[in-house]
Amino acid sequence: MVKKQSLPVIKITNAGWLYIALTLFLGFAGVNTSNNLIYLIVSALLGFMGISGFFGKRNLSKIDIDAEIPQEIYANKEFPLKIRLKNRKRFLPVFLMRVKIIQDEQRSHETLFPFVDKKSDSSGYLDISFKNRGRHSIKEIYICSVFPFNFFVRCRKLDASFDFIVFPEPEKSALLNILERQRLSKGEIQTDKTGYESEMLSIRKYVTGDPFKYINWKATAKTGDLKTKELSSLSYQPIVIDFEKIDIKNIEEKISCIAYMILQLLKKNIPAGLRIDGRFYAPDISNAHKISMLKELALYGIEKHETE
Repeated sequence: MVKKQSLPVIKITNAGWLYIALTLFLGFAGVNTSNNLIYLIVSALLGFMGISGFFGKRNLSKIDIDAEIPQEIYANKEFPLKIRLKNRKRFLPVFLMRVKIIQDEQRSHETLFPFVDKKSDSSGYLDISFKNRGRHSIKEIYICSVFPFNFFVRCRKLDASFDFIVFPEPEKSALLNILERQRLSKGEIQTDKTGYESEMLSIRKYVTGDPFKYINWKATAKTGDLKTKELSSLSYQPIVIDFEKIDIKNIEEKISCIAYMILQLLKKNIPAGLRIDGRFYAPDISNAHKISMLKELALYGIEKHETE
């Protein structure tokens, strides 16, 4: 969240320089000629500039910026960062507001909000990526606008900070095939839970969303109502990945390969566990379990932390 706002920075555009030069020229001409009409024109130009400054400054006031960060962010993979601009002004809308994020010395991102009504908000997206796993933050956020006359670009730095964890980049590995073969050698367990993978448990009334290939046409013909086969599901043998036993010397490559294996196993609903750095994550298939293991891999060797 935004804590405070710094003083605005003003940059003069090419149109602004031309306007200033014209005003100065007419000002000197008025002094040299003592022409009252020129004085009136210069006064109007200065007043016009004053109006520009007033409304330009007001346009930057009472603005909050918030960000919605995806739950899963992977190194070297672009992700959409949702930026929400909130206009807290009671009477004036926001015009031509550009939100700029400085990621590092080489990279910056910006998005334009053409109009945000009073006491409302608007959203935009930025595609951002990070090279390395671990904790990252976005601290340099600016709001800039050329409103109202494009003579000046006024910018204000927001003292905001958005913190998040970048997971390791998944890297395909042949180790996954080895683990799969070990799992298949142990077999699969049939359960009493319903699914679409094993023996038929019963026949029930068709429910919207049931796959058509599981409709029992004989029972449907007898009753006149659509009937569906209810099959049992299979319980897959869990797999525990031991970090120390993965025979890859390069730590970053090892972490990336393990992240890939975790994602692929859970994608197939195979319970996956992880033993790493003295901690053990029992096999599970939940999303929270996946996030916990990926966080562990993201922070491995970088800092001491508490697992969630």
